[in-house]
Amino acid sequence: MKFIKSFFTVAFSLMLISCLGFSKKKEKIKEKAAYVPTENTEIAYFASGCFWCVEAIFESVTGVEEAVSGYAGGQTTNPTYKSIGTGQTGHSETVAVYYNPKEVSFKTLVDVFFGSHDPTTINGQHPDYGSQYRSIAFYSNETEKKMIENAIAALNKEVYAGKIVTEVTKHTKFYKAEEYHQDFERKNPNQSYIQSVSIPRLNKFKSKFPELLKSDVH
Repeated sequence: MKFIKSFFTVAFSLMLISCLGFSKKKEKIKEKAAYVPTENTEIAYFASGCFWCVEAIFESVTGVEEAVSGYAGGQTTNPTYKSIGTGQTGHSETVAVYYNPKEVSFKTLVDVFFGSHDPTTINGQHPDYGSQYRSIAFYSNETEKKMIENAIAALNKEVYAGKIVTEVTKHTKFYKAEEYHQDFERKNPNQSYIQSVSIPRLNKFKSKFPELLKSDVH
């Protein structure tokens, strides 16, 4: 009985600091103004673990106008947070990055992507594991594909000794996640996962790439 009790205690604790252990309750945070893309806006798509973390990282980058959490890379239509959690839909938690190419290049966004997670981890970023947390860099054209492949080749040679497992996938369809996932870190700064995982991950990125940050996030 002691073993069973200990097992459930550990399991419950892990859920509290997991992207799956979310709460729809949000704190009273001032809402952002509705985002409207401009005629110059372009979109890039990246998956690198829990989208709460990834969204916050990209939104801190100069030239990024908005980041939206959602699902991509799978074979089913209209996926939900619950359905992708089964690992059966093929989708990965993905962030759509709306950016101004006059202020930040796709290549720089690729650098942000690889510089803000471990691309050698199969199906997960600690403490989140499963195919829905796998690493994917999506491309919309051959130029973007080549930039991603060049980055992987360089990093495999210089940093990761050929161990990168990131998928390079043609973007087809992005499904926006449920509204309570949008700006989750900003709206829930005291939530346990945000405190223990998201904020430290964002701060690590900020210390690594200070030259890329917006003036109000230093």
